[in-house]
Amino acid sequence: MTTLSLGPSPARRDALARRIRLLVAATIAYNVIEAIVALTAGTLASSSALIGFGLDSVIEVSSAAAVAWQFSAREHAVREARERTALRVIAVSFLALAAYVAVDAVRALAGMGEAEPSPLGIVIAALSLAVMPFLSAAQRRAGREIGSASAVADSKQTLLCTYLSAVLLVGLILNAAFGWSWADPVAALAIAGIAVKEGREAWRGKGCCAPTAPGQACAKSPVR
Repeated sequence: MTTLSLGPSPARRDALARRIRLLVAATIAYNVIEAIVALTAGTLASSSALIGFGLDSVIEVSSAAAVAWQFSAREHAVREARERTALRVIAVSFLALAAYVAVDAVRALAGMGEAEPSPLGIVIAALSLAVMPFLSAAQRRAGREIGSASAVADSKQTLLCTYLSAVLLVGLILNAAFGWSWADPVAALAIAGIAVKEGREAWRGKGCCAPTAPGQACAKSPVR
């Protein structure tokens, strides 16, 4: 009778862990640059959406750092033991972002600040829209194969950056082309809504699967 593999071999797990560490390092490096540019451009243009985007980059660094800490352990059992803590850090990061962006957007809609056009903001949003999907997809595949909910949650944080980039880009272009300054805080509120949803899922440990052998379909893991 043939015994079916219930997950990747130890050698494959180690290779996936190394891949996740490299992807997390790339994500951190890019987001540090993105945060500096977005926060600077957002401050100059009084843009709630750009500042929220920059803060998301800061929060994404903390999220990726939690996963980097988890996967810095060489032993698989230690990485699994750190999983819940990493998920909690990611979830709180999402919710903190949502709270700040929502408050700042409401303030802008109430007439307490009007965003100016930001060509630099348009450039960084377009660049992120091109880069982030690839980082997210690669980390999500590795996280699902190794069965790490935190790696998958962090990849969704990176994917959120793609959504934010698209929403931000539309808002900034509408403001630059038509002077629709209200489009900026409305875009920021959309960002906040997405962040709340992802934060709740990360807290519950949703969105991942049990470890799989390469080429097998992903089986959903239970809610933690």
